[in-house]
Amino acid sequence: MKPQTIDWDEDLPPAEPEEEYRALVRSIKRTDGFNLLFVECSPAEGERWIARVKTDIPQQNIEVLRLKESVYDFYNLIEELPNRDPIKVLFVKGLEYSLYEYEQEKKDLGWESKDIYSYSWRGVPPVLINLNQQRERFRDNFKICFVFLLPKFAINYFIQRAPDFFDWRSSLFKLSMDGKILKWESIKACLERWKIEDYLSLTPEERKRELVRIQTLIDEDGQTPEQKAELFFEQALLYRSAEQYAKAIASYDKALEIKPDDHETWKNRGYALGNLGRWEEEIASYDKALEIKPDYHETWKSRGYALGNLGRWEEEIASYDKALEFKPDDHEARNYRGVALGNLGRLEEAIADFDKALEIKPEKDEPWYNRGISLGNLGRLEAAIASYDKALEIKPDYHEAWNNRGISLYNLGRLEEAIASYDKALEFKPDYLHEVWYNRGYALGNLGRWEEAIASYDKALEIKPDLHEAWYNRG
Repeated sequence: MKPQTIDWDEDLPPAEPEEEYRALVRSIKRTDGFNLLFVECSPAEGERWIARVKTDIPQQNIEVLRLKESVYDFYNLIEELPNRDPIKVLFVKGLEYSLYEYEQEKKDLGWESKDIYSYSWRGVPPVLINLNQQRERFRDNFKICFVFLLPKFAINYFIQRAPDFFDWRSSLFKLSMDGKILKWESIKACLERWKIEDYLSLTPEERKRELVRIQTLIDEDGQTPEQKAELFFEQALLYRSAEQYAKAIASYDKALEIKPDDHETWKNRGYALGNLGRWEEEIASYDKALEIKPDYHETWKSRGYALGNLGRWEEEIASYDKALEFKPDDHEARNYRGVALGNLGRLEEAIADFDKALEIKPEKDEPWYNRGISLGNLGRLEAAIASYDKALEIKPDYHEAWNNRGISLYNLGRLEEAIASYDKALEFKPDYLHEVWYNRGYALGNLGRWEEAIASYDKALEIKPDLHEAWYNRG
């Protein structure tokens, strides 16, 4: 995401909702008892309108129900409100979260938009079923003017999926944002997080609220295409943080329809494709990014990693070379290059790359581990063990390092130490490492500890029943 500045003198499309607001105030003032009013607005704008109504109608007993998560039985929620009887006007915010969650669930199941929104045998969001079924009870039991503040997509849900309830409304008001406020809210939404860690730290409920907020801003009248592209990019990052990569790709594609020359979007789209194992498409996306910004070392590095997943190691190395050309101190590119060299059997060159990576970042465990593998493949077992030990100083729960250390110890004939190393690996990953249980069984068998060896093979076979080597050695 790129920092932006706001030119408050810039010409923006007019979106003055003052007349609609005045009509809303008149409707609230005229209401005595049950009434339904719907207001189409963004969540942020809704707060501003609520504050203004409270100022303009101070004599009314006005309360606000702010929903932060999905609800199902809305009638019961109102019935159990504390001090409900004096309430004359109740603003309801956040009902869209229940609808958004439903929409996403149905999209995940492959439903088309016509099935989600229109009449069909397909389901209706539970909260809307509740409102449709309970509408007479709302009228008879609650002498309250309900003012539902909802974004555009949620209003459409009510129109098409809760007509029994929605048709009782006395009015629908559209309080679109002022152009300058819309621009400010859009920029703010895109600049609140800078690192992927900021996205990963969101709870599922927080992420859902942010996705609703972003979609609302995208739908807002007066939104500029450039800002829409930024919002789609933000939406994609939120999906990425939830590991919903297909949805992230769809959002990147929408951003690229507007701004096809945005290299960051092409790069991030590639990352999402890679997480789905679509490596050829991932590389094509990186290539588009590099056409636009050929000196972006991060894209060259990601491209190299994707090529490695396809076993195209010579091309992988060439891609890392380009990354290092633009950023020679990129320790990750140097480490990955070493792995690719190792895959080609160029072990001395690989070790030289790992050493270079460790010169730049000696506190990183991965180059020490990879260095140990190359040393072991060269038969330099003592040096390999020393390298694994360095990795384990940095990351004591590095189960792969414990396993490979055990293999090197076994190859040196130090079987008891090898078993101890395997045991450490299993301490951290007891249920997933069939190869460690197998290696342990092999070492125990060589010590003549047959019962323990069989038990170890049995554990390996619980995890991987088709491990024929274990069946053979066990027999």
